[in-house]
Amino acid sequence: MDRSAITRRNFLKVLGGAAAAAALPAAPWAAEPIGAGGASPRRPNVLFIAVDDLRPQLGCYGRKQIVSPNINRLAAEGLLFERTYCQQAICMASRASLMSGYRPDKGGIFNCGPLYECVPGALSLNRHFLANGYETASIGKVYHHRSDETVGWSRGAYHPMGQWVGRGYLAGESIAEVKAYARAHPKETRTGMGPAFEGPDVADNAYADGMHADRAVALLGELKDRPFFLAVGFLKPHLPFCAPKKYWDLYAEDKIDLADNPFVPKGAPKIALTDWGELRGYAGMPAKGDMPDDLARKLIHGYYACVSYTDAQIGRLLDELDRLGLRDNTIVVLWGDHGWKLGEHTMWCKHTNYELDTHAPLIISAPGAKARGRSTRALTEFVDIYPTLCDLCGLERPAHLEGASMAPLFDDPDRPWKRAAFSQYPRGRIMGYTMRTDRFRYTEWRNMQTGATVATELYDHASDPAENTNVAHDPARAGDVAARKEMLRAGYKAARPPGA
Repeated sequence: MDRSAITRRNFLKVLGGAAAAAALPAAPWAAEPIGAGGASPRRPNVLFIAVDDLRPQLGCYGRKQIVSPNINRLAAEGLLFERTYCQQAICMASRASLMSGYRPDKGGIFNCGPLYECVPGALSLNRHFLANGYETASIGKVYHHRSDETVGWSRGAYHPMGQWVGRGYLAGESIAEVKAYARAHPKETRTGMGPAFEGPDVADNAYADGMHADRAVALLGELKDRPFFLAVGFLKPHLPFCAPKKYWDLYAEDKIDLADNPFVPKGAPKIALTDWGELRGYAGMPAKGDMPDDLARKLIHGYYACVSYTDAQIGRLLDELDRLGLRDNTIVVLWGDHGWKLGEHTMWCKHTNYELDTHAPLIISAPGAKARGRSTRALTEFVDIYPTLCDLCGLERPAHLEGASMAPLFDDPDRPWKRAAFSQYPRGRIMGYTMRTDRFRYTEWRNMQTGATVATELYDHASDPAENTNVAHDPARAGDVAARKEMLRAGYKAARPPGA
């Protein structure tokens, strides 16, 4: 347990002795004391839900073909962020950045190592809540690296053995049993990448995410009488696209549309593209070249099924909050760690700086917020989640945070906000820095040793929202490029919201 190690003195030491940010907005729970003599302010619980590889392919984001009633319900109760961007379109760095409040350049987070190796002593989000008297618990995939689960939690992380039937792991099997089976059946796929999709007629908890929901429901009952920060990380719709048959049955495969822009963006530099090796490693996938249409449709079907499967597990958590009477004092945060491509631009998976990869879903339901059931088009970033939760829960904001609190948007979702959101992705010694403004996406690929720019991209979302044409080298766009170059070089501090 980490609680005893994070005393008030150590907490201030981590902050570098700096005073906390002033003028925190009043949280609606602050006036209701709990404990003996009302010594501690009553603060809301936080149910923190992470979903792996979830792009905004949801009904509440206008994608009506997707069956996501529970996430839609959460959006109807909270604030939906239409334009939120991750800091790097890969799970390791995205999660470490979000949980630490640092952008990926800090300590080389972009290299995808464990957070506490990149930034020793980092005051992570869960660690901060633990230091402020919260019970903190982790279920499933919250951080990518297991070593990051040893710091800042009041109990051990929960990871069930039940994984994917196609990879040979069935609910309840031990590692020894899997290895023994593999030795006895050497020609069967038990420990390799296995198939990219499957839909067996099994219960939800035959897969790990159903077991994650089981554990989360039980833990809510255990924690209901004290403030908690409960993080639940669902694996699906990450590859392989494996979900119980009933979720596949929600969709007719012959009605599923393929990507309407299955071509490389015109004028895009080669360094901006990927060959989606993550997917090619699964059985039956093409080793090179494009994805055949019939296989693409099957994969999209599997992705949709996994989204609906995870949606059902999220619904179980929301139902349990209601059953326990916790809903009115619990902030629910739902985020996908980055976007994902389903054949757009001839690509699959993530690992680029395009809108499809950097744009991710975010919904926050905060009891007492004025903006209940509304959406905001404000440009926001994952590094903004940490300071926002500090404000909503009445906690001090650590001085190191590199995002801006989104709390004012819960009163006025249409207020003027950031001028830009920033992401990045490395390619060896070259770093691609990208910036999304209200109208444009501008990207510079720079040599990390010399600082020289080796490639430039500009996409005009007013005329090209799918980012199909790079206009950075069009002489008529020289002024647009120059203005965006200046903004990118000025960085995130110059793009902060008014008054932040």
